[in-house]
Amino acid sequence: MSKAVVYSVKGIKSGTFDLPKDFSEKENLTLLAQAIRVQTSRAHIGLAKVKTRAEVDRTKKKVYRQKGTGGARHGSRSAPIYVGGGVAHGPKGVKKELSLPKNLAKKALGIALTLKAKEGDIVVVNGLGVVKKTKEIKSLIDKIKKARQLKRARFTFALSSDNLSGVKSMKNIDGVVTLPFKDLNATQVFMGGVLVIDKAVFAKK
Repeated sequence: MSKAVVYSVKGIKSGTFDLPKDFSEKENLTLLAQAIRVQTSRAHIGLAKVKTRAEVDRTKKKVYRQKGTGGARHGSRSAPIYVGGGVAHGPKGVKKELSLPKNLAKKALGIALTLKAKEGDIVVVNGLGVVKKTKEIKSLIDKIKKARQLKRARFTFALSSDNLSGVKSMKNIDGVVTLPFKDLNATQVFMGGVLVIDKAVFAKK
């Protein structure tokens, strides 16, 4: 069973916490990579589009005669080799949606949580629901950094649905992402640096 260090909101260590079985998933890096690819793709709008040689507003007149000039053969200046011409093989503005079944997405999340727990990058904080000021969160982060000897790190705060009022106090801190624990996915866990979990999350499990 995986364990995590428990802190108070003042940054004082108060013991360890036995994480649920969701944090002890069997490793499957292929599934994790697939989930990250799908989730990052879906987060990107992907509406970029370029004009082809048929769509650019340029003359269709032949550049010069076919023979006798000594130069290479050319058609119109809308060809991709000319500045201002169309683009060959560019993005079409149609996004291909990737998808992942819910049970596999849930399993990938468990794998990401397991890897974080093994690396010691999961911290449980008791009393996040009472936090109202940004400086309290900054102080907590600084103490976690000091305890773990981190100079720079990203932090992802996963809060209980009952404690979302604290989101406002964390919004304008650089390198900090805040969201409800129920909305976590594999990408946010794997890429999110140190995962700080509200202890109230586990009271509902």
